[in-house]
Amino acid sequence: MNRETRFWTVMFLGGCLFLAFQSLGTARGVGQQFVVRVDATTGKIIPPATGASDASSAVKTVIYEPASKDDPEAIWSFSRTAGIWIAALLTLCIFSYLYRDNVCYKLAESIIVGVSAGYWIVTNFWEVLVAKVLVKLAPNVARYSFLPDTPVDVKADYLYIVPVVLGCMVFCRLIPKIAWMGRWPLAFVVGTTAGLKLTSFLDADFVRQVRSTILPLVVFSANASDVSTLDWKQSIQNIVIVISVLSCVTYFYFSVEHKGLVGRISRVGIWVLMISFGASFALTVMGRITLLTMRLQFLFDDWLGLVRI
Repeated sequence: MNRETRFWTVMFLGGCLFLAFQSLGTARGVGQQFVVRVDATTGKIIPPATGASDASSAVKTVIYEPASKDDPEAIWSFSRTAGIWIAALLTLCIFSYLYRDNVCYKLAESIIVGVSAGYWIVTNFWEVLVAKVLVKLAPNVARYSFLPDTPVDVKADYLYIVPVVLGCMVFCRLIPKIAWMGRWPLAFVVGTTAGLKLTSFLDADFVRQVRSTILPLVVFSANASDVSTLDWKQSIQNIVIVISVLSCVTYFYFSVEHKGLVGRISRVGIWVLMISFGASFALTVMGRITLLTMRLQFLFDDWLGLVRI
């Protein structure tokens, strides 16, 4: 047994001993989840003394809401406890990549990718194939087979055969002899999406940004006595915005050599761009740190029960 194997063996045994101590030596345990049964109609809690069959016969819909172990109405939930343990083990497998690439990380990655793909396949089946295709082409079949809530007065719209045919043509890419037919639906989707998004992007990313930079350099505001006074804060903010935009535009104006006054203004534009990129990068890093904090809070609080809030 080499040094690395001994290290991971000691870490594994130490982790198992800690989990055993935490499970048996503390009242909260490890990953224990409790719920209360609630009547969805009245919102009242169903006592634990009532059996599952009695509860289902007494009320039409029973929902389970998270509860504390100290709640007298709480019951232990096997499914939620198993979910906490699975999520914790997968999180630790992902964190193991910090040491190096390993089998546990690859297993967790494959599970996450597979579950995500399966989830989106099922979601697209119900929300696209059934709700938007079958309901439009054969509403009676959709009502009796998949969606009983489909209105009775819905009539078939055979115009939806066109997107169905285009969608089937995408699979022609799998047959080499007719692979060229798969380009037509892709071209149709790309062209249609570009045309639909063009006006919205022009309005959001161009017109509104230009409008936001057309600002008064001197701003006056009315006080409680209806007397106009100079708003120094807003005036300085508008001046900084206008100067920053003009300097950035000057930096990207390559028809004139960046010397003299133009060169100095363009250097100001470089500083503005670097500050903007740095702020964007910092925002991205803070978002990732927030995700890391949430996972650590999940491990130490929801799973191990070490955090007392």
